[in-house]
Amino acid sequence: MYVTAVIVAAGRGLRLKSKASKPLIKIGSQPLIIYSLNTLSNHPSIKDIIVVANRKNLLAIRSKIKEYRIGKIKGVVLGGDVRQASVAEGLKAMDKRTDLVLIHDAVRPFIDKGMVSSLIKAARRYKAAIAGVPVKATIKKVRCEELGVRNVEKTIERDNLWEIQTPQVFKKELILKAYKKFGNADVTDDAGLVEKLGVKVRVIFGAYKNIKITTPEDLILAEAISKVKGVSKG
Repeated sequence: MYVTAVIVAAGRGLRLKSKASKPLIKIGSQPLIIYSLNTLSNHPSIKDIIVVANRKNLLAIRSKIKEYRIGKIKGVVLGGDVRQASVAEGLKAMDKRTDLVLIHDAVRPFIDKGMVSSLIKAARRYKAAIAGVPVKATIKKVRCEELGVRNVEKTIERDNLWEIQTPQVFKKELILKAYKKFGNADVTDDAGLVEKLGVKVRVIFGAYKNIKITTPEDLILAEAISKVKGVSKG
């Protein structure tokens, strides 16, 4: 089984308000993107890795990959203006031998070997598998009215609500079909495109530490997680 990993690192990270490109911000002792690249490059099932960058960070990401001696890198390619366009560019660079494609956001540094293995195993059987965790917080639907007033419309039952993460793993033919047919659709993750094909997507338990670095507050939490023994080793 030939598994290709596509790492999306083309986002601009405007909400983080950082001068540095978000994937290159240091968490603990190394750049954010290096955490997940280490985990994937050391995983026995991953055959090669494609990193999707933007015009401003492409050369720097190539330099860090070389500096940290990350193996299995097939290429660092230029992404598009939005995430879906960037993933599409990564898919174009896949090897012809690829059976499964793992898509992961570079701004989720704390994935591990077990999570990756579980997703690959599930995708082999079900064609599409994604990571997620049950929602802990109380969720309410809020209606915004005049003058900025926000009122609760209803409280959402959370028993069946999950927060979805990456990695997400798909059969190559399935994700290519989804992107060809629905690539311009308004969705928030790759699984959303596959769902539009009518395919059931398997949800595998991810990890609460598998946070997405979006705001300055996330950096504080990421620093704390990085100090946990062994977290950067996958």
